[in-house]
Amino acid sequence: MGRPRTPLLDRERITTTALELVDAHGEFSVPQIARRLGVQTGSVYHHVDGRDGIVELLRERVAQHIDVTALDLRPWDAALTAWARSYRAAFAAHPRAIPMLMTSPVRAPRVLEQYERAVILLLDAGFPLPDVMPVIVALENVVLGSALDLAAPETMWEIADDTATPRLAEALDAIGDNRADRAFELALEGFFVQARRMLETYAQA
Repeated sequence: MGRPRTPLLDRERITTTALELVDAHGEFSVPQIARRLGVQTGSVYHHVDGRDGIVELLRERVAQHIDVTALDLRPWDAALTAWARSYRAAFAAHPRAIPMLMTSPVRAPRVLEQYERAVILLLDAGFPLPDVMPVIVALENVVLGSALDLAAPETMWEIADDTATPRLAEALDAIGDNRADRAFELALEGFFVQARRMLETYAQA
């Protein structure tokens, strides 16, 4: 018999299957992936560097939808704004992957390259080296928190008795549409107010 036209197992199929499991359950295991693909667990390990290797494949798969060219824009705050919005959209498509990806070290070369470009952007803008990573991490906190918020129910507060928390009930009634988007824009604006203030302080020193 000749070889099958489509390989039974490869890194792309492993990544796709792992992401399907994470999207459905928030987690995956190598035996689960093997069962779904109809292969032995050991066969999966021939293609990936264990579970950590699959996590990095997931990171690359999600991050490939981030527009890294946004980091070529100028001025720096326009670049970070565009990058943040693209970053949020990419992770909002797979919110259950966020806890896993954000609690494991980043090793994927293509993802590290994005951080390299963000670091260069901030250094060129005038941020001192010790403050560069705190600025990036602060922006990520805004982005990833908002990506999770996009996946949350529109109504996150359920009040059984309006009389017990009347002002909260009024505030919830007044929210209107696009709560998550409005909250993200507010947090993003606050981030940039502080980041620009930091730059002004450096310039005056």
